[in-house]
Amino acid sequence: MEAWKECKLGDICKTNINSYSEKDNWTFVNYLDTGNITENKISDIQFIDLSSESLPSRARRKVQINDIIYSTVRPNQKHFGIIKKQPENFLVSTGFAVLHINKTIADPNFVFYNLIKNENTESLHAIAEQTTSAYPAIKPSDIENLSINLPPLPTQQKIARILSSLDDKIELNNRINDNLEQMAQAIFKSWFVDFEPFGTEEKIESPIGTMIPRSLKMVQVADIPHLLETGKRPKGGAVAEGVPSIGAENVKQLGVFDFSSNKFIPREYADSLGKGKINGYELLLYKDGGKPGTFIPHFSMFGEGFPYDECYINEHVFKLDFYDKGLNEFAYFYFNTEYVRNWLANNGGKAAIPGINQNDVNAIWIYDLENPKVKEFAKFVEPLFKQIFSNCKQNRQLSIIRDTLLPKLMSGKLDVSAVEI
Repeated sequence: MEAWKECKLGDICKTNINSYSEKDNWTFVNYLDTGNITENKISDIQFIDLSSESLPSRARRKVQINDIIYSTVRPNQKHFGIIKKQPENFLVSTGFAVLHINKTIADPNFVFYNLIKNENTESLHAIAEQTTSAYPAIKPSDIENLSINLPPLPTQQKIARILSSLDDKIELNNRINDNLEQMAQAIFKSWFVDFEPFGTEEKIESPIGTMIPRSLKMVQVADIPHLLETGKRPKGGAVAEGVPSIGAENVKQLGVFDFSSNKFIPREYADSLGKGKINGYELLLYKDGGKPGTFIPHFSMFGEGFPYDECYINEHVFKLDFYDKGLNEFAYFYFNTEYVRNWLANNGGKAAIPGINQNDVNAIWIYDLENPKVKEFAKFVEPLFKQIFSNCKQNRQLSIIRDTLLPKLMSGKLDVSAVEI
């Protein structure tokens, strides 16, 4: 096997070399903050029109293709990524360290995979925990001081391609899931917002003040057979291992789960619980949390063994079940409408500790689930949701394979010299 050499990360990269200034004369900016990228997945890029909006003071770091961005706050939360596609006028927060790799001696993807090894994350987090600042943080120099074993460049590229092939499949599944959800959302809007299938049918005023087709009557959740419950954790909180317990931090959106935030309850405690078990395809509601006076509703749903074959919710999550997969899926889209979101936001924001209760949920007006169009939509979306959850489960398996291979490849324990990519 070809010789590997050990060096410091700072020997093969330059950090924070490009900064934005007014001399750039940009009319707009695409801005990424630290909380909007996790494990190389970007959730939101903010478009800022500089003719009418002020640029956030933290929006200063320019990035280039193949630059690595790594949040210097709370490294264990894994807000990092490598820039593969770059929008025009792209800035990231000064909360990132931006690493520009010397590509004559190192492959950026190889360096990225080396940087995100668990041992490096744990090492940086340990440094952050020792700081006296308000938030556990590291300096760019802490990243630069990390050791890296470099094989010859062709071997680096081969290892990077092996790992990238797994990440590419994960990204493809994510895009498929986004497309499937958007497809279902478009049908929901066509049928239950624009009412296209109802043609010229007479419209009447609904209990929420909108005009709806006469045949599409509305009822309150309380008047529909359903189960609405929360879960709980034992006194003393979560434990190091046992049965997974899902909290409000993982009620974000369909099929999205952060495994780095795993919490558990004892096996015996789970067996004693009479409520809160996720069987799959129930609608999950973010129950409480946030800043005083502000409550932001979030909804999610899991199934097909994702994220776990067995898991429970805690006391900060509601589980709503209409006893039918398709009808729960209809409710997922309905609860994301403006009326429901505003209703929950207004009621949840009134409490001293922002949150909603069972009365808030039961009082929601919803289209009668016995309506033929509702049932038709429910039948249509069932296979879409099943595919989404199957892709999520496959992504979890691919992530485990990648994370198992990563330290072995990065240490040279797996010889890839004879591997054809």
